[in-house]
Amino acid sequence: MSAQPGALAIDVRGLNKHFGDKHVVNDLSLRVERGEIFGFLGPNGSGKTTSIRIMCGLLTPDSGTGSCLGYDIVKQSGEIKRRVGYMTQRFSFWDDLSIRENLDFVARMYGMPDRREAVERTIESLGLGDRATQLAGSLSGGWKQRLALAACMLHQPELLLLDEPTAGVDPGARRDFWEELHALAARGISVLVSTHYMDEAERCHKLAYLAYGRLMAQGTAAEIIHSQGLSTWEVSGSGLDEIAVRLRREPGVEQVAAFGSNLHVTGRDAAALEAALRRVTDGTGCRIVRAETGLEDVFIHLTEQSTDNFGPKQ
Repeated sequence: MSAQPGALAIDVRGLNKHFGDKHVVNDLSLRVERGEIFGFLGPNGSGKTTSIRIMCGLLTPDSGTGSCLGYDIVKQSGEIKRRVGYMTQRFSFWDDLSIRENLDFVARMYGMPDRREAVERTIESLGLGDRATQLAGSLSGGWKQRLALAACMLHQPELLLLDEPTAGVDPGARRDFWEELHALAARGISVLVSTHYMDEAERCHKLAYLAYGRLMAQGTAAEIIHSQGLSTWEVSGSGLDEIAVRLRREPGVEQVAAFGSNLHVTGRDAAALEAALRRVTDGTGCRIVRAETGLEDVFIHLTEQSTDNFGPKQ
């Protein structure tokens, strides 16, 4: 099986992985287009990182088949690894080396031919030229993040794996990072990224929501929101803590969550939900209005509906 230009970046079927008694990846099937930014959402311990690693030949599944960049994920993992850039949450730098020296060190470790040319090309393409001589230890979180991305891009990979790459980075740096990812995707580079940030999820072309090893929803953000069939209302006013307690006891109310100084109340039975809201808020002075269901509403809903690997949530 050899790589085929224009084929899917990822095409996997029935992947499973156990660690001891824990079923970390449960019958996962997924397709990712080339040049697509594909986001993975889910609670901690949901199998996001393990799934990404299996799909790219970095971990061997217990069962299941598939291809990455046209190569078999089990039989040709070596070919895949040469074409993948992997950025973890804790990418290691040498604080007393400059950006250029750090990148040159990485290129040397991988025995890259024409490493100086590769380093300069990467520095230029990721806008690091003005800081190339700055020591890594003096960089802000955002620039360290960009250096980590540069190290992953040195060998010009066809696929990037990013494990919560913007954790601990300020909003401005996160925005700049995502603009860079979209520029890379426009060049045909595929990106798999795990994130907990809803604004980042909305920047992905497609999403998969994993909970405790199972794929619970996938598609564009709009498709995932539509697939859950949730009706959402916003409640504003005073005494919302008590209102929330009362609403959670009502039929038709599946979820009550604080959004800023208001409540978002959701359920799949629109009529029962509205009746419950009017019943609970009658005479309280609280205001209720229909709201557009957002990705965060769905995220909370799916998390509440999911079942832990070790049994029902307590």
